[in-house]
Amino acid sequence: MDDPVSVREVMNREYIGASAADDLVETTELLVREGEPTALVLQGNDPVGVVTKEDILGHLVSAGRPDGATVGDVMTESFPSIAPDARLPEARDRMATYSTEWVVVVEDGEPLGTLTGQDILSAVRLESEMTTRVEEQTQLATSGQTVPADGTADDGFEEQGICSACGTLTRSLASLNGQLLCADCRDV
Repeated sequence: MDDPVSVREVMNREYIGASAADDLVETTELLVREGEPTALVLQGNDPVGVVTKEDILGHLVSAGRPDGATVGDVMTESFPSIAPDARLPEARDRMATYSTEWVVVVEDGEPLGTLTGQDILSAVRLESEMTTRVEEQTQLATSGQTVPADGTADDGFEEQGICSACGTLTRSLASLNGQLLCADCRDV
């Protein structure tokens, strides 16, 4: 746990993509339905901007009606991006610099996904829990107590969690795309 977690390990590989010519109302409906804060505006595979809920609200305040508006009318051309091999502290700093809760993960000019502040918090929490478990196991081993093969100190429920995908109660949860998943769901 000495190396900080990389962006690639916790980024969300799914994102909403839009074209500058897409209808603004349809794109807004998609953002709301998917619960996403932003859509990446693409020209082919190249990211050329983003449209956020704030951009849409700003357009409504200034122009009044969204009828006939396109994503290109409201998109922001500059957006925070980060390489997938960057570390989470750098991603957090990039979000702070741009005053956003997200960054676009880009490699060789192509978008790979997004990373949100929530993704970072989940990863830090999981990393902290894993470090605590290793420290507890080390203390047990040095005190002469036997550590079970599964690495747990006892059979209590406090070391278990529920998989976000299948609802299984398990000890082996890991963060993937912003969700805590069991081993079976991570393999799917």
